[in-house]
Amino acid sequence: MRVSKEQVAQNRKTILDAAGRLFRERGFEAVTVTDVMKAAGLTHGGFYGYFSSKDELIGEAVAVALASTRALPGDLPTFVRRYLSAAHRADFARGCPVVALASETIRQPGAARAEMTTGLRRQIDEVSRLVTGTTEADRRRAAIGIWATMVGAMTLARLTDDRKLSDEILNEAGEWLTAHAGSGE
Repeated sequence: MRVSKEQVAQNRKTILDAAGRLFRERGFEAVTVTDVMKAAGLTHGGFYGYFSSKDELIGEAVAVALASTRALPGDLPTFVRRYLSAAHRADFARGCPVVALASETIRQPGAARAEMTTGLRRQIDEVSRLVTGTTEADRRRAAIGIWATMVGAMTLARLTDDRKLSDEILNEAGEWLTAHAGSGE
């Protein structure tokens, strides 16, 4: 039975969304093509009608995951508070793809790394709009420091099995960022 072009496009989107959630939750290597297709409600046999390889799927799923998390609030304290929250810490599947996939992406072939690089550049540009500073270079420097601190803090908060320490990392990093990083200086 032939599937309409609209249905093919919808299936592809469903596959990419499912892959993005599963990859963030379990990592690239722990997720099989069968897992992705099952989560998308499709059969494994149809995968190669949409993608030539798992590597292609990974690259495109990273791009979709990054695009789905792009909207930043209009001010730095709100962004920091939302990002460095217990809810975000717990939501691997829908949380920040950079935190969830950075350590795995460095071992991936070109597409996934290229998408992460594009996403990183975009995120730095967006965060730089949330800080004040006398020059664009000051704002960019602050944005890099803020984003690196936020990603690092969330990574550390997720890796520990000590909830009190995890909460402390999120809270203290958030407090430090809110107090020191907004000026771009």
